[in-house]
Amino acid sequence: MDGLLVTIEGGEGAGKTTQSGLLADALAGRGFDVLRTREPGGAPGAEALRRFLLAGDHRLSRRAEAMAHYAARFDHVDNTIRPALAAGRMVLCDRYADSTLAYQGYGLAQGEPDVLAFIARLDALLDVRPHLTLVLDVARAEGLHRLRQRGGDADRYETLDDAFHERVAAGYRSIAKAHPVRCRLIPAGGAVETVHRRMLEAVLAAVPPGR
Repeated sequence: MDGLLVTIEGGEGAGKTTQSGLLADALAGRGFDVLRTREPGGAPGAEALRRFLLAGDHRLSRRAEAMAHYAARFDHVDNTIRPALAAGRMVLCDRYADSTLAYQGYGLAQGEPDVLAFIARLDALLDVRPHLTLVLDVARAEGLHRLRQRGGDADRYETLDDAFHERVAAGYRSIAKAHPVRCRLIPAGGAVETVHRRMLEAVLAAVPPGR
């Protein structure tokens, strides 16, 4: 496949949605054919699972919840991401596989080895990997402030306690440290324009010569 998959990760209030929009516009302005998508979701079946996972009143086990996220992911890959990459497009995805490890593995399961190993087995089945992952890192206090400013209804993950969100943030840092070639840890506090510049520079540096 000739396209490029760039995933954008981070905890609640890190600015992923805002920054992915700015990044998509900047890259399109430089001549790239950009597809902006998200997880869970990004395809009709995956969007139905998104509603269940984020707003549904369910009591899934840790492993079952991880599997539901991967079910949405495979639908997204098969119906949206793979065709876009085959067409040579640059895909910007708001969340991908690292989110399941951070949220379900480190956050909900508190790093329980059996759950981390189960997620690793699911991940081994995934046949489309990001070329670059931008991990937005922001202090919990600033993330909360942004969420309050945004308003609207909170999803089931946003309403969890600070300890959960600190585990998620630490999980993301561990992921970035474990995959230094693929991941770029982006300080996401402060001015939106500064964060955008850091992200754009990282993406442009990852584009193969001649693209």
